[in-house]
Amino acid sequence: MQPNNTESYGSASRRPLDLEDYIDIIRRHKAWILGPAFCSLVIAVVVAFLWPDTFVSQAVIRVVPPQVPETYVPTNVNMEMSQRINSMAQTILSRGNLTNIINTFNLYPRDKQRKPMEDIVEEMKKDIRIGSVTSMTAQNRGVSAFSITYSYENRIVAQKVTADLVARFMSENTRDRTTQSVLTTQFLKDQADSAKKELEGIEDRLAKFRQVNAGRLPDQLQNNQILLNAAEARIANINANISRVSQEKMLLETELRTAKTALTGLRPAADHAAVSQVKNEKLQANESQLSQAEQMLANLKEHYKDTYPDVRRMENQVASLRKAREKLLKEDEDAKAVEAALPVKEVKPRYDPDYARNSQNVNAVIERLEAQIKLTAIQTDEYVKQMHDGEEAVKAIRNRIESEPVGEQQYAEVIRDREVAKLKYEELNRKRSQSAIAEDLEKRQQGESLEVLDPASLPQTPTEPKRPMLIAIGTGVGLILGLCFAGAREAKDASLKNLKDVRAYTQLTILGSVPLLENDLVVRRRKRLAWLAWSTACLVGIIIMTGSVFFYYTTRV
Repeated sequence: MQPNNTESYGSASRRPLDLEDYIDIIRRHKAWILGPAFCSLVIAVVVAFLWPDTFVSQAVIRVVPPQVPETYVPTNVNMEMSQRINSMAQTILSRGNLTNIINTFNLYPRDKQRKPMEDIVEEMKKDIRIGSVTSMTAQNRGVSAFSITYSYENRIVAQKVTADLVARFMSENTRDRTTQSVLTTQFLKDQADSAKKELEGIEDRLAKFRQVNAGRLPDQLQNNQILLNAAEARIANINANISRVSQEKMLLETELRTAKTALTGLRPAADHAAVSQVKNEKLQANESQLSQAEQMLANLKEHYKDTYPDVRRMENQVASLRKAREKLLKEDEDAKAVEAALPVKEVKPRYDPDYARNSQNVNAVIERLEAQIKLTAIQTDEYVKQMHDGEEAVKAIRNRIESEPVGEQQYAEVIRDREVAKLKYEELNRKRSQSAIAEDLEKRQQGESLEVLDPASLPQTPTEPKRPMLIAIGTGVGLILGLCFAGAREAKDASLKNLKDVRAYTQLTILGSVPLLENDLVVRRRKRLAWLAWSTACLVGIIIMTGSVFFYYTTRV
C-alpha cells in the first residue's frame, strides 16, 4: 500500500496558498531574495556613481533688428534669420571648427585614446543643440531669440565651450552679413559698369550714324510727329464740338416739340379730328428726331469704335426714340378704335382772350427755337467742313512721315536702344548706391545683428544620470529577481512543509506532531557560517558602494 500512496501523492495537484504560506515561503528563502536585491543595489550604486555626470550649459542669443529702419536704408541681405542661423550652424559645426574646439579645451580625453577624431566630432555634434528662432514673450518682452546648449561631463568646460560657440556665432553672423553685403554691392557695381559700357557703345554707334548721314537725317520727323499729334487733337476737338452741337440741337428740338405741344394744348375745345392731328404731329416729330439721331450715329461710327462713349450714348438715344415711336403708334391705333366706337359731337368754337395771349407767347418761343436750330445746323456744317480739312491734313502729314528715308527707322532704333540702355544703367546705378549705403551700415554693425541675451550658464546640478532613479530601479530589479529565484526553488521543492500540507495531501486526521530534532552544535555552526557570509557580503558591498561614492565626490568638479 505504501508505493500506491507515494504514487498518488506525486501525481496530486498542489493546494492553494494563503497569506501564511507566502510569509513562510519568504522566511524559508529570505537568503535567495535578499541576496540578489543587495547585489543589485551594490551594482546600481556603483553604476550610478561611476557614470560620469552630464552638465548642460545654455546661452540665449537675441536677434536685434536694424537700428536704421528699412524704409530709409533697405538691406541688401535678403536671407531670413532662421536660414542664416542654419547656414552659420553648418559652418560652425564643421569638422575643422569642432576639431579646433576639442583640441583647445581638451575635450573627450578618454575617447581620444580609443576612437578616431571623426567619431569624436560626431559625438560632439550630438551634444550641441541649437534651437530655432522663436518669440520669447515672458520677461524678455517678446524678442526673437534662439538658444545654444552643450552637454559635457565637466560643468566648467561645458560653460566655456558654450561661450566659445556663442562668440563664434556672433563673429560668423557679422562676417556673413558683411560678406554678403560686399558681394551684393560688387555684383551691382559690375552690372552697372557693364551697362555703362553698353550705353557708351550705343552712343558711339549713334555718333557714327550721325556722322555718316550728316545732312541726310530726317530732322523734320519730330516736327511732323508734333503736327500729326496736333491735327489729331484738333480732329478730336472738332468731334467733341459736333457731339456738343448735336446734343444742343436735340435739346432745342425737344423744347420745340414741347412748345408745339403746349400750343396745341392751348386751343379751345377741339374735336376728335384735331386730337388725331396732334398725335400725328407728335409721331412725325418723333420720326424726324429718330432719323436725325440715326444719321448722327452713323456719322459717329465712321470715326469712332462702338465702345466710344458718344457712340454708346447715341445708340441709347436711338433705342429710346424707337420705343417712343412704337408707343405713339399704339396710342394712335387705340384712339382710332375708341373714336370709331363713340358718336361724333359738334364742338362750337368760342373766343378765349387768355388763349390768344398764351398762343402768341408760345409762337414767339417756337420762332426763337427754330432760329437756334438753324444756327446749330450751320455750326454743324462748319464743324463737318473743318473735320474734313483736318482729315486731309492728317493724311498729308502721314504721307510725309511714311515717305521718310529708310535711315529714319535705323535712327529711331538706335535712339530707342540708347534710351533702354540709359534706363538700365540708371536703375543699376541707383541700386548700387543703395547697396553701398547698406554695406556701410553693415560695416558699422548697425544692421540686423545678434546680441547675447543670457550668457553661458554654469550648471550646478547634472542632468544625467538620475542616480536615485537608477538605484531604485536596480534594487527593484534585484528584488524581483530574488522573488523569481525563491518561487523557482519553492516550485521544485515537493516536500511537505507544514500540517496543512499533511492534511491536504494525505487526507488523514492529525493526532499530534513531533518537532524536528537537530544537533545544537550543527545548528549553531550553520548560523555562524550564515552570519559570517552575510556580514562579509554586506561589508564588501558597503565598501564597494562607499568607494564609488568617494570616487565620485573626489573627482567631481
